[in-house]
Amino acid sequence: MSDNIPFEIQAEIMKKLPAKLLVQFRTVSKAWKSLIDTSQFIVEYSGRHTQEHLLVRYSHKFEQKYVSIVDDHTFPEQKVSPTIPPPVNMLNYASIIGISHGLLCLYYNYQEGLGGPYSITNMAFLWNLSIGKVVAVAVPNVGCGMYETVLGFGVCRETIEPKIVKVTHIKRFSDMESISCIPWQVEIFTLNTGAWRTPYSTNLPFNKSIEFNYFTVTVDGFIYWLVIERNTMDSVFSSCNLIISFDMTSEEFREVNLPDSIAHQFYINLSMSKRNESLVVLEFGGDPNQLVYYVWMMEDGVSNFFTKLFTIDFQTPDGFGCLVRGFRKTGEPIVESLQNQNDSNGQLAVYEPYSKSLNNLGINGMGCSCFVYPYMETLLLLDQPNFITFDKGKRYIQSEEVRHKAFEAYMQGTYIILFILFKAGSIWTPSAPIFTLFVP
Repeated sequence: MSDNIPFEIQAEIMKKLPAKLLVQFRTVSKAWKSLIDTSQFIVEYSGRHTQEHLLVRYSHKFEQKYVSIVDDHTFPEQKVSPTIPPPVNMLNYASIIGISHGLLCLYYNYQEGLGGPYSITNMAFLWNLSIGKVVAVAVPNVGCGMYETVLGFGVCRETIEPKIVKVTHIKRFSDMESISCIPWQVEIFTLNTGAWRTPYSTNLPFNKSIEFNYFTVTVDGFIYWLVIERNTMDSVFSSCNLIISFDMTSEEFREVNLPDSIAHQFYINLSMSKRNESLVVLEFGGDPNQLVYYVWMMEDGVSNFFTKLFTIDFQTPDGFGCLVRGFRKTGEPIVESLQNQNDSNGQLAVYEPYSKSLNNLGINGMGCSCFVYPYMETLLLLDQPNFITFDKGKRYIQSEEVRHKAFEAYMQGTYIILFILFKAGSIWTPSAPIFTLFVP
């Protein structure tokens, strides 16, 4: 930029530029680097940048693929395959916990102790999709046996601080009556402190009868889980679907009641998604020749108030199926279409509600493997060393040499990944934790 332009105006211009370009600007000018690296600039950029993208993840020959599509008037012409950082590239079966402010949260557990004692290390990874930065977070005290742990991820809308929420709860309804201890245990990880702690609020809904499923959506500073409340009264069993919300600013949990017609629907027919900045619940119905999704939207963030927005009606030939995977910025549903019961492949397409037609996006993968997540560009994590790991209040950084010599060998169809590390001509020893692959 010209030296004749005041530096304050240069700063405002840079806040509107792509994040990847700003990373390059840091190598051009010391003044620009000093500005871009400040926490204030990172927060202001992440709160103001409005260019929307869609992240698509799908499986191709048992390998996870990622595609980013600019969601504007050029859609779907601007497609790119983001460079996948080494830690993420090795997580072939990682679960996506959520996406918020351009950060994707993945979760995986590792087998440790090759040739020695067996143990599991649970890790979450935060990946900035725009600039490629990744940080790892060790997840402690994960439930096992009659307990299980679910995670949620989001960025606080007030402080623009990334948070991971961990809820450990009783897994099976049959165990609930026999357990007298606290049924919920909640911990929160904040990137600014690099440690886990208890939430600020004490209003945890200590209801032993609530069972979580793995549907979680982050919208406008709130994390939402779809849950089932099971009860037995006078030897009569009943269940009800509802939503648990978590406010990332006040750190309070609340129950969100659903309309009666879906509160008592079979839970497997319900899912959640994000449409623009609103939470939507998808209700599946229909018969083999006509698949129907009813789209319910929570009105203006007001809990307990849902409106049936519209109906997605697929007139389907025999064996044809469609799964709603997300929504465009325009509000149009994005679906994965399965051509027939003998075809294991799925195609991603945009559904046009008026004509009921499907416009193929040219992304094909294994059936039922496509997922779509909207996101915006961000500079969050820019001030963090790449591949830093947070574990028990300590921080570790992996060396460049170790990272490039690490590789994956996995057993297809399982969730066990075995890592072998070669460094300076010597094999990584079984006595060292596998975690040293990311933490020297």
